[in-house]
Amino acid sequence: MLKKRLKYYFNEAKTHIDKIQKANRVLKEVMPVDITTLENLSEQQQDKLDILAFRFSKLQDLLGDKIFRNILEYSGFNVQQSFVKLLSELEKEGILDLNQWIELRNARNKIAHEYPDNEDSLTSSINFIYRHSDYLIELTDRLERYFNEITTKRNSSN
Repeated sequence: MLKKRLKYYFNEAKTHIDKIQKANRVLKEVMPVDITTLENLSEQQQDKLDILAFRFSKLQDLLGDKIFRNILEYSGFNVQQSFVKLLSELEKEGILDLNQWIELRNARNKIAHEYPDNEDSLTSSINFIYRHSDYLIELTDRLERYFNEITTKRNSSN
């Protein structure tokens, strides 16, 4: 059941990744943004920026809320621990960088709670997410490779 659930989650992640990459291809001509750039985006660019922020958040939530815990459980790790312990275990396995994950989470939270009067923070967060979306995609790839390695080991020992 856990294996099936993880496959489902990775398929969902691929959908988010595809949308992020498509948005980034359109946005690359205007990045990095400043407040003037934001005010002058075309409708298509605004839509792609919304898609980037939304899909980045969805992918990060999927990883943090579902994949991390499930993949560690699948590997045999005791997941009845704090989220920080789970992140530390993933870092120990060479899958993620804890500090970078926290930075991504903070930027994601700033985007999710947009405050129009704090334009500098908003543009900074947008630029950060754009620059680091590749890291989130690579992290997903590393998690999927880790999952496949565990599955292969299990299949060869049966």
